[in-house]
Amino acid sequence: MSTPSDPFHIRAGEYGVNLILRGLIGLAGLMPYRWRVPAMGWITSRIVAPLAGYSARVRDNLAHVCPDLPEAEVRRLMRAVPDNAGRGMIEMYSTRAFTARARHSPMTGPGMDAVRAAKAAGRPLIFVTGHFGSFNAARVAMVEQGIELGGFYRPLKNRYFNAHYSKAMTALSQPMFEQSKRGMVQMTRHLRAGGTLAILTDINAHGGVPLDFFGKPALTSLVTAELALKFDAPLVPVWGIRRANGLDFDVIVEAPIEPSDPVTMTQEFNDRLEAQVRAHMDQWFWIHRRWKDGTGDMADRGAERIAKLLGEE
Repeated sequence: MSTPSDPFHIRAGEYGVNLILRGLIGLAGLMPYRWRVPAMGWITSRIVAPLAGYSARVRDNLAHVCPDLPEAEVRRLMRAVPDNAGRGMIEMYSTRAFTARARHSPMTGPGMDAVRAAKAAGRPLIFVTGHFGSFNAARVAMVEQGIELGGFYRPLKNRYFNAHYSKAMTALSQPMFEQSKRGMVQMTRHLRAGGTLAILTDINAHGGVPLDFFGKPALTSLVTAELALKFDAPLVPVWGIRRANGLDFDVIVEAPIEPSDPVTMTQEFNDRLEAQVRAHMDQWFWIHRRWKDGTGDMADRGAERIAKLLGEE
């Protein structure tokens, strides 16, 4: 994250981007909710994504892991992926309307029995997911089920936008823990007290290890699995999948990942996420530089860590 000592031109650039985004969000907020969400999706996919280079990044990522994808599908995803991202953004800034709509999302899957059993026993619980569909819809639906859901998030690089972005996230469910030393301490206390936590584990993670995702090595954090093992917490994949109408969701709660070692558990998460993404290609955030450090020095150090961890088993 940027710091107050950054040069003026960096801070000025961040502030300008923040003003533009806040302006778009404010204008969209004047519309009725059923128009606001698709409008923000259209603006993001047709204006923001091409200008910011996001459309090109979607193409590059698809070429890297799905080189045989037909050109027509690539072009569709170049529009559909940022559309979903824009919808997710304005939904988070539409707390009341979004919560009213998402709280009754159908919840299916074999994991809810394990979730209820863990909470009845006072055990900590960790939901694991990715930048897929709308995890915020899953958060809201879980709260409706009486599950107070904490979250662990990485601050945005833009300090001005992050200031209100974090407030918007907190409005949906609490507590929220920032990815920092202080946040890690708070999160640890939360789990030790039997709390429930949600972590997104699908970004390029410095300090992570190279694990397979779509057939290519992707630097992946082991922290989520390590926490589940440390606190004897069920590790439950959950997905908020956007319906065809673009406004509603189905929440899928999968069976917990079997406890073993952090590498095996995290690879299983990658495999489960990949299966969901392949079924809903337009709902994953293909804009991320997911495979950026899957090879190279950081990946080599991560591979050494894998060898050490598995050698200790």
